[in-house]
Amino acid sequence: MRARSYVRKVVADAVTQRTDVRSTVADADGPPGDAPDPIDPAAQPEVADPVETVAPTFGPGAVEPGTVHVFVGADRTRIVLAGEIDTELADDLHDAAAAAEHAHQPIEIDAHHVTFMDSSGVAFLARLSTRSTTPVRLIRVPPTVRFLLEVTRIGELLDVVDDDDPGTEL
Repeated sequence: MRARSYVRKVVADAVTQRTDVRSTVADADGPPGDAPDPIDPAAQPEVADPVETVAPTFGPGAVEPGTVHVFVGADRTRIVLAGEIDTELADDLHDAAAAAEHAHQPIEIDAHHVTFMDSSGVAFLARLSTRSTTPVRLIRVPPTVRFLLEVTRIGELLDVVDDDDPGTEL
């Protein structure tokens, strides 16, 4: 019983002194008088603070910040989405929807360069499709967005075009 309480004390001391618990406990065979001297904390390598992991901004695996651009043409409004369409773009998506609605023209959304979309992007598409007087046309849809359209069934509210045909230039 006495040895167990000694081991607990050695572990507690090692934690408070930032020493190597394994070597101190392994060498502890007897009562406190027989215990080895604790390892010098100054000799121990310092533990680095956790480093924030940042995704690369170029090359493979790069995170592309999301962008929203609204182009009002003579006969339609085109919204171009690119990069990651997520909650960070919520205000921009809201402003783009308001600008497109204010133009009172058919709306096209070019999603060719979208790399990620969360519920903010899906809500944006749903808002446009329910408020527009004409079907909202979604062109050049990448597989990630197409998957979301199918799962959420928002694609049923949109005119999804597989390819960008010649009539889609502003």
